[in-house]
Amino acid sequence: MLHPTSLGRTPGCGSFGQEAAAWIAAMARHGLGAWQVLPLAPPDPLGSPYNAPSASAISTRFLDGEALHTAGLIPEDTLQQLPGAHQPARPQLDGKLADARAAHLGRALLQRYRQGLMRGSYMEDFATWRRDQWSWLEDHCLYLVIKGFQKGRPWWRWSRPLAQRHPDALARIRRTAADAMDQEALLQWQLDRQWGDLLCQARSKGITVIGDMPFYVAHDSSDVWGHTHLFSVYGDGSLREQSGVPPDYFSATGQLWGTPTFAWHRHRQEDFRWWRERIRRQLHLAHVLRIDHFRALESYWAVPGQDQDARDGRWHQSPGAAMLRQWQEAFQDLPLIAEDLGVITPAVEALRDDFQLPGMKILQFAFDGHPNNPYLPHVYPSDNVVVFTGTHDNATSVGWWASLNGEDRQRVETYLGHPVTAPGWQLLRLALMSRAALVMTPLQDLMSLGDEARMNRPGTTTGNWSWRIPVPLEQLDGHLQGYGAMAALYGRGSCTTAS
Repeated sequence: MLHPTSLGRTPGCGSFGQEAAAWIAAMARHGLGAWQVLPLAPPDPLGSPYNAPSASAISTRFLDGEALHTAGLIPEDTLQQLPGAHQPARPQLDGKLADARAAHLGRALLQRYRQGLMRGSYMEDFATWRRDQWSWLEDHCLYLVIKGFQKGRPWWRWSRPLAQRHPDALARIRRTAADAMDQEALLQWQLDRQWGDLLCQARSKGITVIGDMPFYVAHDSSDVWGHTHLFSVYGDGSLREQSGVPPDYFSATGQLWGTPTFAWHRHRQEDFRWWRERIRRQLHLAHVLRIDHFRALESYWAVPGQDQDARDGRWHQSPGAAMLRQWQEAFQDLPLIAEDLGVITPAVEALRDDFQLPGMKILQFAFDGHPNNPYLPHVYPSDNVVVFTGTHDNATSVGWWASLNGEDRQRVETYLGHPVTAPGWQLLRLALMSRAALVMTPLQDLMSLGDEARMNRPGTTTGNWSWRIPVPLEQLDGHLQGYGAMAALYGRGSCTTAS
């Protein structure tokens, strides 16, 4: 598991360029068959890709200038003038630099487009792609342009004609800001092409790319603004109902996420068209898709929109079975992984199992002293699971081990049958020995890094989403080779996982 933002020898914030291709080649070289990324969407102001302003767009921070030049889409001097072009590579993530580079590349693309200088069939290809992606792209471009005019205010605080999408007001934006809309569309087109090339490279080398889709979408997003009737918001844009989870052992007040719940009766009336197009888009961006908070496909915790915690929410049924049947028919199969962590009911398990979707097991959750803990490998009910040493929301394995008290450590060592000296690798061996269909581990665990390398601490707002590989990729060969050899020892590898 490695997000493209963590590719450390890239300017600013990762890219879909040579470093990403080199990462795929390194995985293939050592027989590793699955690469999981976090959502590729634009991050929110805190850096999280799980609260994006668009459920379908790709972050412009990933666009690679070298690939644009090689394709003949921008001239050499554009590369020379890129912000940060003459600075040495740095391991720190720099979102501002990445945004400046994307804006520079966008202006260059727009200039070539306006002047008709895109060679070959690019002009026709762009027009065709834009038509094909219209269901999300038009609103995304409009939203970004208007948000710029409105000094970054959320859409419900825009002027009334724009917030409520009066046709005349939107037509005026299309006329007066045509260049800005074209520029964003051009950026998304090239991001789609560059990521598509990486997907093809991965597939050709026997590597399955696993994407990640949040269940809910951000309140301040082009999706909610463009389809307010499909979400639990009032006419003024304020939340009628918001998402979260109820109080539990970990939180006496529950979790409040601040994203609107879905107006499911409206989705039913429209035959789930919005969801179907969303899944279609996400399956275009990955070979397999992990659905975050899968349990909300069966029932969801709905909290009054103005509440400050989740205690007064209620459970409501979701039409998940009807949607899954529709997706099964539309997409022939369901290349999905269900994120089924936390307190999961028999009804959620039945929904997952009825559609034969693999669930998730996290080894860090396994050692509470109960021999029937569902995260212990010997308790897995079938092989239709994906086992992780940890996820982007967990401590690294080294950090996790450091946090355990003596009794907990003894429990882990008793289960493993020997002392723990390398937590990440020993959990990984346990995962590889299990009956799970697929084994995933964060790169941080292969590198035996502590919590300074953690990707995210849920419930906190600073210091997240910024970890980058601190060494050149070639220095990872020993780690990847060891992983590949261990996987092969237990009958795993690219042939097994890619299938």
